[in-house]
Amino acid sequence: MFETLIFEKTDHIAGITLNRPDALNAHNVQMRDDLFEVLSTVCADDDVRVVLFKGAGEKAFCAGADLSEFLTAPPPVAAREVRFDRDLWGLFIRIPQPVIAAVHGYVLGSGIEIALCCDICIASEDARFGLPEMGLGMIPAAGGTQTVPRAVGVGPALEMILTNRWISAKEALDRKLINRMVPRKMLYDIADLTAREIAAKDPASVRLAKSAVVRGMGLSLDRGLSMETTLALRLIAEHF
Repeated sequence: MFETLIFEKTDHIAGITLNRPDALNAHNVQMRDDLFEVLSTVCADDDVRVVLFKGAGEKAFCAGADLSEFLTAPPPVAAREVRFDRDLWGLFIRIPQPVIAAVHGYVLGSGIEIALCCDICIASEDARFGLPEMGLGMIPAAGGTQTVPRAVGVGPALEMILTNRWISAKEALDRKLINRMVPRKMLYDIADLTAREIAAKDPASVRLAKSAVVRGMGLSLDRGLSMETTLALRLIAEHF
């Protein structure tokens, strides 16, 4: 049991729901620790083929960091050092299974950063995306300065970060911040169906395909093609 999360595993799918709806699922210290624990477990669980993130309540997937904790004792610098020491965000991007985010309502600050650490992001039509840190004299420090420009490009990312202009789900789709926009009432059904479609595939093939794409993005094309061949041959050797 987790204080800030609901964790369920069904049919090879690990469901993780951010569960602080009264606080708009704001990311606090306890959620950081809960996420670190559950994701560490998921990474080591070969029975999990897909991870699916959701947010509890009607108003938000995640409205960012809980500043009542991160900007009070311990001091902000110390609080951020603790966050970095735990390296939740590094753990996110090392998850070998595909990770899907189903987001709705407010997707702000840490909410965007969680969503973009996932591999596929499906958003409801009511979703609103923003990075409010600059207005607080801070910068996005949970990956926002790195994941957002990789998704939308440098100019659009800087506009979002420097002006704190929120964007709609439609604009997020147009800018490739999300993969799909769906009606609110269909969000979880579609996300669940997507997870089940992936979970039905050969798990070794799925993991290696994800690895090839993610690792290849940091390589030149010729090195990426070489890596792809190596992984394909490895898969053949394991299966046959």
